[in-house]
Amino acid sequence: MNSEYTHIKHEFEPVFDKNSKILVLGTLPSVKSRENNFYYGHPQNRFWKLIAALCDEDIVPQTIEEKKQMLLRNHIAVWDVISECDIIGSSDSSIKNVVPVDLSVILDNADIDRIYANGGKAYELYMKYQYGKTGREIIKLPSTSPANAAYSLERLLECWQMWI
Repeated sequence: MNSEYTHIKHEFEPVFDKNSKILVLGTLPSVKSRENNFYYGHPQNRFWKLIAALCDEDIVPQTIEEKKQMLLRNHIAVWDVISECDIIGSSDSSIKNVVPVDLSVILDNADIDRIYANGGKAYELYMKYQYGKTGREIIKLPSTSPANAAYSLERLLECWQMWI
């Protein structure tokens, strides 16, 4: 495993439109997500299965366009807390030298009424870098990452169902 820090710049646009009501924030795209050029791109990440189930979608979206359409159809915005940082691989625990994103891009252009953190690190970073600017509460949910092996898809569903 590579133990060297790499400086990463977030390269995906946030997914949202003026009808978005829910904002889900992660930390930073993983190595696999960056390779796939979209959020939650690791094949073992449960995010897309979870959102499809929560929104009563018939199928789990596969393409980037299908994923965007499902999010927008269900008034969900997705972005990350970090614009750039130093990180080892995809290890959230290694994150340092954080430059936060400018959440006003979404918050000033959509009627977001709930903000959720996809995992503890996203919550921690939001509270450290974003809360003072936004003044908006965030609810911490268990991470959909494959690194969160303690949570089955069923257990994640139970925890995340509070948002509907």
